[in-house]
Amino acid sequence: MKRTNQHTLLAGLAALLLALLTELHAADDSIPVQRQLNDLGTPSSRDVGKVITAIPIERMRQVYDEVKTPFKYGVVIRGETGQLVDSPSIFRQNDQWYMVYLCSAGKGYETFLARSADLLHWQKLGKIMCFRSDGWDRWQVDGGIALCDPTWGGTSELQPFEGKYWMSYIGGALQGYETDPLAIGIAWTKTPTEVREWTPIAENPVLSREQPDVREFEKQTLYRSQIIWDKSKTLGAPFVMYYNGKLKSGYERIGMAVSDDMIHWKRYGMEPVVANGEDKHNGISGDPQIVRMGDLWVMFYFGAFWQPGAFDTFACSTDLDHWTKWTGPHLTASSVPWDKTYAHKPWVIKHDGVVYHFYCAVGDQGRVIALATSKDLKNDSK
Repeated sequence: MKRTNQHTLLAGLAALLLALLTELHAADDSIPVQRQLNDLGTPSSRDVGKVITAIPIERMRQVYDEVKTPFKYGVVIRGETGQLVDSPSIFRQNDQWYMVYLCSAGKGYETFLARSADLLHWQKLGKIMCFRSDGWDRWQVDGGIALCDPTWGGTSELQPFEGKYWMSYIGGALQGYETDPLAIGIAWTKTPTEVREWTPIAENPVLSREQPDVREFEKQTLYRSQIIWDKSKTLGAPFVMYYNGKLKSGYERIGMAVSDDMIHWKRYGMEPVVANGEDKHNGISGDPQIVRMGDLWVMFYFGAFWQPGAFDTFACSTDLDHWTKWTGPHLTASSVPWDKTYAHKPWVIKHDGVVYHFYCAVGDQGRVIALATSKDLKNDSK
C-alpha cells in the first residue's frame, strides 16, 4: 500500500509538471507543429511519449524572408495552341539548367524537357515520357526529377544511384486531366539531359490505392511526389518520398514513404505529415519540394481552397517527420493577369544570390509555367 501511495504521489507531481510545461510552451512565440493525427483526430501511436517541438515563429520568419520572391518575372514556358503545361522541376548539369515539366493536349499528361543557360530563357527540347500502348499508366505519365541535390543554394545537380538518374511519376489508365485513379511509378535514365524515353521499372506502380497497406488519406488517388536522398538515414532509410493523396471527398494531404533501393517502397506512418483545412476536411496540400537550409528541412508546397484560390507556401522540420506550417503571407498568390486564377505548384532554388520560384500559373494565357524572383530581374535586364 505504501508503494502504491508513493506511485500515486509521483504520478500527480508528474501530471502537474506536464501541465506547467504545456502552459509555458503555449505562451512562447512559436507556430503549432503539424502533429500526427489519425482520421479520428487523435494522436498517432508513433507520437505517444514524444516531445514534439515546433519551430519558433522567428525562425519561420527568417525562412520566409530568405525565400520570398516579390518580383514576378513572367511566363517562361507556354504550350502550343490548346496545350496545358504544368509542374516544373529544375536541375543543373554541365553548366546548363534543365526543366522537367508536363504538357497535355487534352488526353492526359506527358513529360517534357527544356534547357536554359540563365534560368530566364528556356528552349523546349522534347518529350521524355510518352503515353503507353496499354497498362496502368497508359494515359498519364506525369514525371518529376528525383535525388536532386537538396542543399539550399547548392549545386541543384542530380545525384546518380547505381549509375542511373531517377524520376518518380504519377500514372493513370484513363484519359483527361489527372483522372482517378492515379498511382506512383519510378523510371530511370543514364542520359537525363537528352531527349530520350526514360525507362519505367518493372515493379511499377510502386505505390497505389490497391495495395493492402494504403492509408485512409490516399484511398482515392495518389498525386505528385518528390524523392530526396537523405544520406544520414534520419528515418532509417536513405530515400524519402513525399506525395499528396486524396480521399473520395477530394481532400488532399501530404504523406511519406521510404526506400532502401528506389524500387521497393514502404509507407512511413499511418497519417499525413502536412494537412490543412482539417476543420472541414476540405482543400489541397500538395506537390511538395524539399530543400535543406542549414539545420532545417524546408518543404515548399501548394495550398488550394482551404484559403481562397491556389497559392504556394512552406513548412519546416528538423527530423523530416514533424512539420511546422508557415501561417504568414503566401510565397505566391494571384496578382497579375497570367496568374489571376491560380499561382501554385512550386519549384524553388537559390543561385548566385537570387531566389527563383517557378510555378504553374493559370490566367489570361491559359495554364503556363511562370517565374517569380527575389530581385527585379525583369527591369534589371532592360
